[in-house]
Amino acid sequence: MSAQKFNGKVAVITGSSRGIGKAIALELAKRGAFIVLNGRDFDRLNNTESEIKSYQTGVISVCCDVSTNEGGRLLISEAVKAFGRIDFLINNVGVSMRGNVCEMNPDVFRATFESNYMSAVCPTIPALDQLRLSKGSLVFISSLAGIRGLPFISAYSSSKMALRALAESIRIEEADHGIHVGLVFVGITVNDAGKETLGSDGSRKLLEPRSGSGVQSKESVAVAVLKNITKRKFISVLTFVGKLNYLLQHIVPQIVERIIIKNIRKFEERSR
Repeated sequence: MSAQKFNGKVAVITGSSRGIGKAIALELAKRGAFIVLNGRDFDRLNNTESEIKSYQTGVISVCCDVSTNEGGRLLISEAVKAFGRIDFLINNVGVSMRGNVCEMNPDVFRATFESNYMSAVCPTIPALDQLRLSKGSLVFISSLAGIRGLPFISAYSSSKMALRALAESIRIEEADHGIHVGLVFVGITVNDAGKETLGSDGSRKLLEPRSGSGVQSKESVAVAVLKNITKRKFISVLTFVGKLNYLLQHIVPQIVERIIIKNIRKFEERSR
């Protein structure tokens, strides 16, 4: 992957103070991109900004909630003010949840869609004019749970599936403006300590650390995102299991459903 593709370009990454977003920011910084970090925790943003500066590239942090109109506009305006342009907007903000629909507080759906969907909508709208000028890339970080609805993470699956509809609509609307739209389906990934999820009652609880042969590193996901941008692909599906699921879901969705039902207890255990 040539660093020349990214050298001197301006990348805005939402939810980039930690996790996958931070890994993407670091990979872009290594290749000479100017970085606009975003998050809601001032201290974490400062720490990540310090790491980015070690690569001798321009970086700013914008501490705001991009699920709001004001936050989305602020992020984009600060990026343009600092660097004069935007070449890549990577919508990465997200939260997961756990629980059976019959026990779910509807506010969990609202909170999940605000984080996973509205946090992509609000910065994307003001960024489109800049991406038209640069003929840049608009990337949405989705999940294998966005390929089909999965048990015990219904709100999460729904919000990630909604991202595909948004990406498809923008891809068509912006076809004449040269904007690349990318949608990356990410599998189970190593999570940072302190990462939280929403319970069925709306309370926050810590996620257990993830490990094992089927778990991706954050760095491998970041490299895959950069490859999506370089090749200007629409859909990138990560991991062998993800690719197989994506294929089977399109060809024989009934079989996929039977497999999930047969393994329902495993899904339930993972959701705890």
